[in-house]
Amino acid sequence: MHEIHHNPNMETVVDGLEPIALIIRRDFEEPGIHFFTPGNFSQQVALMRHDKGKKIAPHVHNLVVRQVLYTQEVLFIRSGLIRVDLYSSTRHFLCSKTLQSGDLILLCGGGHAVEMLEDTSMIEVKQGPYVGEGDKTRFEEDKVCP
Repeated sequence: MHEIHHNPNMETVVDGLEPIALIIRRDFEEPGIHFFTPGNFSQQVALMRHDKGKKIAPHVHNLVVRQVLYTQEVLFIRSGLIRVDLYSSTRHFLCSKTLQSGDLILLCGGGHAVEMLEDTSMIEVKQGPYVGEGDKTRFEEDKVCP
């Protein structure tokens, strides 16, 4: 497991070649449109920062058949403080990350657990349709580093 730092306000957690999480800190700022995810991810995350007066032309999205094999989940922390424990696909603990108000995490691989360290309000975005308990496999927490 290692982290690749492209910007002090962005962290990528990987396990070998498998992307596990992408964290975008609240202080990340770049002008224009900045995509954080590669085109093959089933969840696309971008920062859009434009000057006053910039217009995005009216548009509709075309009907495109997509096959989603793995649910990727985005958590946006509106207020509060959380700890996210990240696990490999083989359910081994990798590391913990703390996120605060304004931070965002894309959980793009492996497993995860979340603990609220303060009263927290967050927004979750993931693919649907939701299939209930068939959508996930729960496992016993193991915080022993490999």
